[in-house]
Amino acid sequence: MSVAVYLIAVVILGLGAAILKVPPLVGFIAAGFLLGAADVPEVPWVSTVGELGAALLLFSIGLDLDLRTLGRKVISSTAAVTMVVITMTTAAVIGTVVLGLGLHVGLVKGWTAVLMLGFALASSSTIVIMKILEERDDSSALYGRIAVGTSILQDTSSIILLVFISGTAPSPWALALVLLVPAARVLGWILSHIRHREMYALFGITIALLLGYELFELVDLPGTLGALIVGALLASHPNSADLAESFRPIQELFLVAFFVSVGAAGPPTAGAVAMALVLVALLPLRSAAYGWMLWFMRLRHRSAVLTDLAVASYSELAIVVAGVGVGQGLLGPEWVQSLSLAVALSFIVASVVNQRASHLVRVLSNAMPDHAPDALHPSEAPVNLAGVEVVIFGMGRVGRAAYRRYLADLPDLGRGAPVPVLGVDNDADKVRRLVRKGYNIVEGDATDTDFWQRLSSGEVRSAILAMPEPGANLAVLDWIEHHGFAGEVMAVARYDDEAAAMRKRGVDTVINIYDGVGAALAEAAEHRWPALATS
Repeated sequence: MSVAVYLIAVVILGLGAAILKVPPLVGFIAAGFLLGAADVPEVPWVSTVGELGAALLLFSIGLDLDLRTLGRKVISSTAAVTMVVITMTTAAVIGTVVLGLGLHVGLVKGWTAVLMLGFALASSSTIVIMKILEERDDSSALYGRIAVGTSILQDTSSIILLVFISGTAPSPWALALVLLVPAARVLGWILSHIRHREMYALFGITIALLLGYELFELVDLPGTLGALIVGALLASHPNSADLAESFRPIQELFLVAFFVSVGAAGPPTAGAVAMALVLVALLPLRSAAYGWMLWFMRLRHRSAVLTDLAVASYSELAIVVAGVGVGQGLLGPEWVQSLSLAVALSFIVASVVNQRASHLVRVLSNAMPDHAPDALHPSEAPVNLAGVEVVIFGMGRVGRAAYRRYLADLPDLGRGAPVPVLGVDNDADKVRRLVRKGYNIVEGDATDTDFWQRLSSGEVRSAILAMPEPGANLAVLDWIEHHGFAGEVMAVARYDDEAAAMRKRGVDTVINIYDGVGAALAEAAEHRWPALATS
């Protein structure tokens, strides 16, 4: 009977959230609070399923994660500085309210416990950030990479804190986890030989929950961390995107249980509610720390503000840290209730404010001083199209071949003359390599709104869409049409339906990659054996 009540509450409140034009997760959290307040008998497996859903999400994050990006200064510095600032600010507020003003929340054993709470609340929810980015289709945008990267680094710091305060060191067998690195090669080989979508999903769930979650739990490390790491080890595989997409529906269903379990932590005391509201009131200050740090890192206003909004939530790991603090006698049990409520309310705040992101970007940008265009971060600098006739989106093998062929057909360019072809790619390392080789190329994600706002005037007469990801070229075509580009558009496609969609929308030349290779081979054969062409 309890299961039926849970399902009815989730469906009704999820639909209610959709009607109110807020993300369904708000309804799921509300369902959890309602079920907890109504004293509906707990369904034991809901929290377990929710935790597995979080593990699957972190596994999919790992699949999209370029570990090299975490080492970028803009991400590592932002994560470190904001963590210190937010920890000290939050700890000072909690200490003042609880130890100074005497708000009764429960046991707080001195400033050590206060600092632990401040540290735990310095992290943002990676789950909420990813949901926000997925809804906007901005996972690859610069601000999206910064938001996810900083939250992962901060969550990792929280996990390290958990190890220290739990009093339980990881098992010596944890050292054996380094074997996952060579094991990833074997997993990659298996992934390359999977042909059916349902096997993709089964394979992904198996390695996420067994090799990731369960294996790390066995050696006394957080299972969610294991899922993230195993996903990251497979991120470079060509089929990683297909793998992530295959189990997404199951992941979404499991995450419903996660959000319900966050809301159903139990009815909080009056003191716990008051403390939770104080923590929610800190969210604007918390976001401001990110905004000013990113401004200092020379990001544009829009990128800084969008990052602010994306990280406007507390991490669910704060609840885990509070639970360990209770177990160690540093905190009273009421703190788990307070932080559960604060985390849940922060999820709602983050969801609501991100629904109004465009308006808030305009308002908050006015409060930040301007950067000179030449002082902006390289990834944010304006793209000058002066003298450029052809722009190639996607500088993989196809894009580079088109670039070289175009230049080969031109007369020699004089010293200092502008190069009439420009390559665009979102892989910073690839861009740096190609710049060293003499390519005229800029870093930019053509499926990101920010990129198009960086373009300066020019007289481009041709655009070549050469990105290998399915759907990416169509997304760029949307923007080309939106900006009223009147020149010639050429594109490559991997699938017939994608090629047909491009032709229907008026793309001048569409080449199916596989058809193009076949035609090239046939042409080569004709030149090598002319008799075949006349027989």
